[in-house]
Amino acid sequence: MELNEAILLMMTHLLPILFLTYMATDILLRNKRKTEHILLSLIAVCFILLFVEEYVRNQVPIEYSPILSALWLSSVGTIIPGLCFHFLIKFTGLYTKWPRFLYPYIFYVPLIFVILNIFTGANLTYTQDFFEVGIWKYPIYNMNYYIVMTIGTIIDFLYLIPLVIAKYRTKLEEQRAIYQQLIVGVWVAIILNIVLGFINYENMLPPYSYIYAGIVWCYFLRRIMKQHDFLNLYDKRYEKLFHLNPNAILLLDFKRIIHDANPAATQLLANLNLRQEQLFALLDDQLKEQLLSEKEIKDYALSISNNDVEVLLLVNADYILVDNQMHILLIFQDVTLQKQYQREIEFLAYHDALTRLPNRRLFTKQLEAAMETCRNEQQSLTLLLIDIDNFKRLNDTYGHQVGDELLQVTAQILQDAVKDTGDVARLGGMNLFFSYERYIPNS
Repeated sequence: MELNEAILLMMTHLLPILFLTYMATDILLRNKRKTEHILLSLIAVCFILLFVEEYVRNQVPIEYSPILSALWLSSVGTIIPGLCFHFLIKFTGLYTKWPRFLYPYIFYVPLIFVILNIFTGANLTYTQDFFEVGIWKYPIYNMNYYIVMTIGTIIDFLYLIPLVIAKYRTKLEEQRAIYQQLIVGVWVAIILNIVLGFINYENMLPPYSYIYAGIVWCYFLRRIMKQHDFLNLYDKRYEKLFHLNPNAILLLDFKRIIHDANPAATQLLANLNLRQEQLFALLDDQLKEQLLSEKEIKDYALSISNNDVEVLLLVNADYILVDNQMHILLIFQDVTLQKQYQREIEFLAYHDALTRLPNRRLFTKQLEAAMETCRNEQQSLTLLLIDIDNFKRLNDTYGHQVGDELLQVTAQILQDAVKDTGDVARLGGMNLFFSYERYIPNS
């Protein structure tokens, strides 16, 4: 082989091998444990093997081309669709609807064919005839070749199905944009596969030049994975805010399984003496229905009680993507104390803070209502004004705390005496109590 031929072979095959190696390594190092990263790396490795096979095949004598093509090229080409479908089904989240005995094993059924083909010495694979032009060893473009290319193109079109389904199911614009980019990538790969695979570019392009469509496909896959990882990283920027937020925040899926809870949520569950899996059951039916229907929830008033502990909550909900799966983000604002304070303020507007009796404002309304009732029903009304003698001396001698206790005890005695037959009120700083009773005349 002359120097210019060696350089040409290096440009057409070694450079793609280096690029795909970088791509596979880059994706895998981003997350070695995530299934999508592993699958994408394996897809890139398969295309590396295709370029290595072509690099080797075009340097050895032509009589080795049929066996290399049947064992090496065909085996790797059979594995790639299964990996691609597995990646797409996993990435789009459609696998959640699949039975466990089917996913992901169905994608690797072709491996049985590959193993049998290897052990039978490629007897299961069509062995092509080749001819040599310069350094290249081209397959003969016969009927069997076009059948194989047509099947491969049909498989490429099938990649569009999970992507289109996922695109129209998702409600997130960012995710829809990612699926759209993958759809464009599939179309570009299909066009390249047709243009480079069905037309004979003898002595113009290397043999099996359609494998270059795999570089474009891997590029699109790597690009969308980087964007997807960036979105996940962007979400992680708010992890500290998640943990420091005073409101209870829960992340759960649509199977009602809680995947994460911030410290405020953990404390809320502890106060209610609840386990995480028990919380969803205590939500009212209307809220459950809205959550499972992905409806907007804003300032939804909710009361939760358990073991004589009751909390009043304002519920807000949003729906976010986590690991490419839709989750419910529940935010509980505990307004129990605020409601208690509000009720206390409303109570003190019409009641005395010390004795908890109605004040002058409420007493006036009660008295007017009682007088109107007595006039209409021809009943008598009894009013009783009570003053505590020497109250100032008591305060001066024993202190105001004792005076306050006396007022509280006196108020309780009067309430117990009147009960349901009348009302007791404190009319102000004069330490006066006013009582009235309604009597029905004897017949």
